[in-house]
Amino acid sequence: MSSMNVKAESAIEIAEGRRGKLGSGVYSGRARVVLERGYFALKSSTWMVVASGFVEPLIYLVAFGYGIGQFIEGTVDGNGNPISYAQFIAPALLATSAMNGAIYDSTWNVFFKMHFGRIYNGMLSTSMGTLDVALGEISWALLRGLAYAIGFMAIVTPLGLVPSGWGLLAIPASVLVAFGFAAVGMGITSYLKHRQQMQYIQLVMLPMFLFSGTFFPLDIYPEPVQWLIQALPLWQAIELIRGLTLGILNLAMLGHVLYFVVMIIGGLYFTTRRLTALFLR
Repeated sequence: MSSMNVKAESAIEIAEGRRGKLGSGVYSGRARVVLERGYFALKSSTWMVVASGFVEPLIYLVAFGYGIGQFIEGTVDGNGNPISYAQFIAPALLATSAMNGAIYDSTWNVFFKMHFGRIYNGMLSTSMGTLDVALGEISWALLRGLAYAIGFMAIVTPLGLVPSGWGLLAIPASVLVAFGFAAVGMGITSYLKHRQQMQYIQLVMLPMFLFSGTFFPLDIYPEPVQWLIQALPLWQAIELIRGLTLGILNLAMLGHVLYFVVMIIGGLYFTTRRLTALFLR
């Protein structure tokens, strides 16, 4: 019996086993299939495209941290201790890298599969459910975010830009950040119908990158503007990772974590509902 026949029979058995079970049209436990497809697609991709998400924050670090940073004095951490400007922006760039990697995989990648490749139509015609697709795509974005975080930390730590031992937790924190952005990004993308609408995402990301405390502290803004910025997910991510790399731990850290937990749950919920409405009804 050929391997194709074996796989077909396996898919039929899974589908029959799900019949009549609560949530059987949503989840079958086969999210790994989406991960496997992502891996094979990566092998055929240009490595320059993949590496760009890792190189970009390093360019910003060199240009601003070591370039403009030479002219900036008096930078302090949350406890009033003096730090270099490079130490100030390095965790922010790590958070931004996690955001960018997750958003790219969960928006443009997903949009192409939905409207041009028709890949989800094929996946959801099998025993796979919409939650399988959502978890698989988001997990793939997490793997890329994890790789970026490890590579970035491997460079900035020997440079003395991570003065606290708690900085090791910046890696799982980056994965949490990527998870939140990927879940919400995929949910938003599932509602977009035209390629031009994708520009709205970039229209939000760029100002958020510039004004979320990446390059300068929040207290330079008027108080009403500070409240607005504190509601942004990238500010939450930067504060979480910056607190870990600088060793500034407080109860506010739990608030940042909870913020992304809510993003993850909400993103998965709306993504699953939207994919179900588009492909299974």
